[in-house]
Amino acid sequence: MSQKVGVLGPEGTFSERAARKRYPEAELRYYGDFEDVLAAVEQGEVEVGVVPLENSLEGTVGQTLDALLRYDVKIAGEVNVLVRHCLIGRGKPQDVKIVLSHPQALAQCRRYLKRRYPHVEIRTTGSTSHAVRLAQEFPEMAAIAGEKAAASCGLTIMDRDIQDSEENVTRFAVVGQKIPPPTGTDKTSLAIYLERTEFGALWEILGEFAMRGINLTKIESRPSRRGLGDYYFFIDLEGHISEENVGEAISRIKKKSVSTKVLGSYPRATSPRAMGWGESEYRV
Repeated sequence: MSQKVGVLGPEGTFSERAARKRYPEAELRYYGDFEDVLAAVEQGEVEVGVVPLENSLEGTVGQTLDALLRYDVKIAGEVNVLVRHCLIGRGKPQDVKIVLSHPQALAQCRRYLKRRYPHVEIRTTGSTSHAVRLAQEFPEMAAIAGEKAAASCGLTIMDRDIQDSEENVTRFAVVGQKIPPPTGTDKTSLAIYLERTEFGALWEILGEFAMRGINLTKIESRPSRRGLGDYYFFIDLEGHISEENVGEAISRIKKKSVSTKVLGSYPRATSPRAMGWGESEYRV
């Protein structure tokens, strides 16, 4: 029986592409948004889910981080995908009056849209593949999506490589119910909530990593939704939770924080270019 993997639908999304790279033989199940994917993992509908964590142009996907706080799931891996966007439709480029896509894709093509289509109406959709399906309806509509989405819907590629940078990489999380064993090249992700009235609290947290020689690869804040100026801190670090120095640091941090959630410990992904994929692999 093939593994069941949850992704954002409908067919043709970048999440689907990332899942296929990691699980080429899996049975994919499609969901309406990233939170639905994590809920499916928690409830056991699928064994793992693949959701975007961050993009090199637009930063963190906030919906995913917020959902990771709410659901009892763990990041068990990551997949990096080099993304190429196309403008897709059934009409002519000069006739485009409405451009549709997922908010992340629109943001990744912001300069292109401002330069080429400064007066068009921009509409957001739940996914890039949903945008392509809507663009089938009227010739004045165009979607931003991957090249393969055009072929699947019988549409024309009006323009290629419209993203604002050649190095447009999206990092996807593979989310499951368990933390995998260490590999020697791992990362650990944490979500930490501090009492905002305590001065120097974040400095003390970071000091626990520094004194143990643990390298942090990312730190950022997200609103806690408990009030203005109140935040969760999301931290990625090198190492696995089973390693003594990492485990000690997290144990100490739990005593100094209001809450500390281990979002996962998982093997680090290799960058797309380092893997030597051809250009055809990038055009997703």
